[in-house]
Amino acid sequence: MRTPIIVSVATLALGVCATAAAQQHIENPHGKLQEECAVCHSAETWTPAQVSDKFVHAKYGFALRGAHAQATCRSCHASLDFHGASSDCVSCHKDIHHGELGTNCADCHTARNFLDRAIMARAHQLTRFPLSGAHLTIDCEACHTPMPQGRLTFVNLPMQCIECHQTQFQTAKNPDHVAGGFPQDCSQCHAQTIWTSARFNHDATGFPLTGAHTAVACAQCHTGGTFTALSTTCVSCHLPNYNSTTNPAHAAAGFPTTCEGCHTTTAWTGATFNHTWFKLPHASAQCSDCHTASANYATFTCTICHTQTQTTSQHQGVSGFVWNSTNCYSCHHGGGG
Repeated sequence: MRTPIIVSVATLALGVCATAAAQQHIENPHGKLQEECAVCHSAETWTPAQVSDKFVHAKYGFALRGAHAQATCRSCHASLDFHGASSDCVSCHKDIHHGELGTNCADCHTARNFLDRAIMARAHQLTRFPLSGAHLTIDCEACHTPMPQGRLTFVNLPMQCIECHQTQFQTAKNPDHVAGGFPQDCSQCHAQTIWTSARFNHDATGFPLTGAHTAVACAQCHTGGTFTALSTTCVSCHLPNYNSTTNPAHAAAGFPTTCEGCHTTTAWTGATFNHTWFKLPHASAQCSDCHTASANYATFTCTICHTQTQTTSQHQGVSGFVWNSTNCYSCHHGGGG
């Protein structure tokens, strides 16, 4: 009879324990989260938790999109009390802008990619400095250099080119901007598309560039790094050409130094001199055919080429003919030989 008594006592003890366990209150570590445990946990292994597709984060006021959908729960929920997590961006993302741009990160950033340049560029177009050209591709911090808190990094910054390009200005040597006294308004020569291949509008000066002048390097005329108060006369650059020319010898013949009388900016060679009354057939002659000595460029007369014997023979019976007389011009006008 003892055996049934022992079984009854054991059964009673087991029932009491089950009742106590059923009455014990277990605090939910996730605060006010109202979800079945099976949504994240399984009977086989309680940890690590695996969030089921049945869990809809959006119904708690924060839809998981883009990179947020790939983040681990604890990266945003620092504690197990999920209900107490803030939905403000700055609660997870450090505000490197120190409050300059407000607290709404969505003005510039997206959940798809925190560094979404497209939306940042669109936002920049509403500022005093719309981005264009190469400015659209550079990193923000290239212009907005990080500053200690209390100093502006993003708003009310100066818009002058030199604020960012001071180094390029000071180191430029072709031409030397500092030595040449260049203005610090970079936009006069540089474009936002590409910094190199700068172009200066010479037409705004007293010497518009035409012909071959448009293709020469700045330093070829602006020697010694001088760019202001330069002479605009041709000979200020072309004196070596003037002195070395031998056909005809300009210096020996006493030619004027106003090069534009014979030369053009299109090509230095192939110069032509307007003899006015000296026309065909003399136009086909070389200068040296008639100007046989450097001295007779300034005092040239017909009789230098047309000798007395020749002209007298040619003018037999011509009334009024006098050798070595300017009367030649009254009949020939430079067109006869």
